[in-house]
Amino acid sequence: MTTVEFSPAAEPLAAKLLEPAREILARYPAGRERSALLPLLHLVQTEEGYVSPGGVAFCADILGINKAQVGAVATFYTMYKRRPTGEYLVSVCTNTLCNVMGGQEVYDGLVEHLGVGHGETSADGKITLEHAECLAACDYAPVVTVNYDFTVDQATPESAVELVENLRQGKEQTPARGARICSLKEMQYQLAGFADPRDGAVADGVAGAPTLRGVRLAQQHGVAVAGFDPDTPITKTKPARAEGGLPPRTDEADKPVEAKPEGKIASAVKKAATAAKSAAGAVADKVGEHRHAGRTTDTGDVKDPEVRAAESRNPTGDTPGDPATTSPAPGNPAERAGVASNEPAGDGKPAGDTQRGESIVTQRNAEQKPATVDPNPGWQNVRPGTEEEK
Repeated sequence: MTTVEFSPAAEPLAAKLLEPAREILARYPAGRERSALLPLLHLVQTEEGYVSPGGVAFCADILGINKAQVGAVATFYTMYKRRPTGEYLVSVCTNTLCNVMGGQEVYDGLVEHLGVGHGETSADGKITLEHAECLAACDYAPVVTVNYDFTVDQATPESAVELVENLRQGKEQTPARGARICSLKEMQYQLAGFADPRDGAVADGVAGAPTLRGVRLAQQHGVAVAGFDPDTPITKTKPARAEGGLPPRTDEADKPVEAKPEGKIASAVKKAATAAKSAAGAVADKVGEHRHAGRTTDTGDVKDPEVRAAESRNPTGDTPGDPATTSPAPGNPAERAGVASNEPAGDGKPAGDTQRGESIVTQRNAEQKPATVDPNPGWQNVRPGTEEEK
């Protein structure tokens, strides 16, 4: 791997995390290392407990991207913390189902007991509390997790308070499900893609009854997948056709199947369906005639009126010529007076685009200019008044 020059802000973390960071980068194909940003951000949190400015600089330098790109990702996901967190992150689900089942009461009880709110850490630095939108365990609602592992199912305010007190006092807390409880920094190491180094920690948790309900019902009723062996790894490629399966397709399968003679019942059903379609078509025609009653008959001319008018003025479609020949005659005296005083611009362009147009604009401005100029032009817009008002 090429040598990376780290900025002063990134050097402290680079001295500690460079080797595991390179191990993470090695998981991705050449040229796709940028995809390693997510596990790298978790790796940064193993040291500092949150994504610090130095952590952003470290990720940017090792991936060859700028800090704004790292920050955009780090601020998008809630699992990347933007300020220091406690040793244990306690999350209470307050989404729809958990809320109905008492999740908000559990959260409120912890807020009152710890004296902190969402995203805040207790005074002893042990517990960071947050409410979560969903923890994907609706069948155990309401649920509480510690460092993203399920710890208390069907929680109550009392059981949640007991949980945080055990954590603060260093007592062993057996999770309802999931692995043995660890610190948040240790969990970030696992989220970065490394195995839990604690012997037997993963086996501590057991699956809950709602999770195993489907398996238990299948065993009770003798339901099983044919040929499934749980000890056989799932193949990544399509398995070969087993013996006794469907034969491969041959040209014989492409031949058209000869139509068999229809029975009396099938023929009667087919005739009835045809008659029903014909009747439906007749009804639709009658409805259409009723809807269009009184409307003008379509003559086939579907041109837009404006297009038709433009073609009548200039049938050949070339540039405008003599206005006297291409423009329709005014229809009344007022229109004729307006047309007579409206000198058109040359070449069909707006006035001012040509020398002739500029002269027209100049001439009209001169005609509209007042004969005398008031030394105080601000008064020109004042409403005229009577002598008494003055």
